[in-house]
Amino acid sequence: MWWLLLAVGLGIPLVATAMPEFAMFAVGAGAAALTAGLGGGVVPQFLVFVGVSAALLLFVRPIAYRQLKQGPGYRTGVEALTGATAVVQETVDGGEGGRIKLNGEIWSARALHPGSVFEPGQQVDVVEIQGATALVV
Repeated sequence: MWWLLLAVGLGIPLVATAMPEFAMFAVGAGAAALTAGLGGGVVPQFLVFVGVSAALLLFVRPIAYRQLKQGPGYRTGVEALTGATAVVQETVDGGEGGRIKLNGEIWSARALHPGSVFEPGQQVDVVEIQGATALVV
């Protein structure tokens, strides 16, 4: 019974802090409770708690932190615009630039290569966003 109380008690800081280590200790306490339910003595219960918790910390924790560091699998903001296709509204060149329609909005644009010129109606690809200007090819 004490192991189950410990498992539930470890769930509270898990929810409050979102640290996966508390979940690993809670699973260890649950395994120790199962050992107690199967008739194991105090020493086997403690060894199961320590063994399961340590195994989870050694093997699952690095995987969990790697997943947390990767972040979302989608791009937002200016990153989402890179690689998008736009339609030229006003002539775009490498000097003064022009205007394009990108995702329903009008953006100032400049050709990535100075000698390139794109006429209205042409489709271009956005290579990079610099401030409020799209570099296109």
